[in-house]
Amino acid sequence: MKKYVMALFLWLLPMTAMAQEEARNVTSMSPDLQDSASLQNGLKLYVNYCLGCHTLSYQRFSRTADDLGIPEALMKDSVMFSSSLSFNDAMHNALSDDDAAQWWGAAPPDLSLTTRLRGVDWVYSFLLGFYRDPARPTGVNNTVYESVAMPNVLEPLQGVQELDCRQARPLALGGGGRCQQLSVTAPGELSPDAFEKAVYDITNFLAYVGEPSRLKAQNIGPKVLFFIFVFSVFAYLLKREYWKDVR
Repeated sequence: MKKYVMALFLWLLPMTAMAQEEARNVTSMSPDLQDSASLQNGLKLYVNYCLGCHTLSYQRFSRTADDLGIPEALMKDSVMFSSSLSFNDAMHNALSDDDAAQWWGAAPPDLSLTTRLRGVDWVYSFLLGFYRDPARPTGVNNTVYESVAMPNVLEPLQGVQELDCRQARPLALGGGGRCQQLSVTAPGELSPDAFEKAVYDITNFLAYVGEPSRLKAQNIGPKVLFFIFVFSVFAYLLKREYWKDVR
């Protein structure tokens, strides 16, 4: 029995170390589903830079337009680039799984539930964590997801980002022994602050896609609480009227 327990421990040890490594490189962010401008900008950026590979199979164009306050005509002109798509279709692309497997070895995953699976902090940090790595097939790597197969599709906006090893502390001094400090060596279209805001908007949009009903729930919640409060007052007054003659 002890041999099996030890074997299980040794098998789980690398996974634990990997999870701890990822946790050290993750930056916290708080989604704001009430920020319509952020959600709309996140939708625009996702469609332009991500939807070509990563579908949102559990999200419909019509639901997105309704929740984010986007007119149907504007949605069709600015978001739905294929004439074969219907307004009520799920947010798919023209990339087939067979073509993706032939070109890249595997089909890019659907991202409808990625914030539910990984968390918003992980997604936000992952999009900020790309850096130039000539040893990789795509020319880039990631501080959150080591040996990532995905290219840095946001590089035109961010610019070229590289690791700065001058601030890396060796293991003997209590550091991680690896370079984690990132710096932009060739500017992109956006300033660092503007790019972080763009990544926030994409992550915010994916947080909405992961649980679309949450957006309406947050809007309806205060009204429901107000109704319960008013109903409780009338229920209490009615109870007093019924019980006023009971000794």
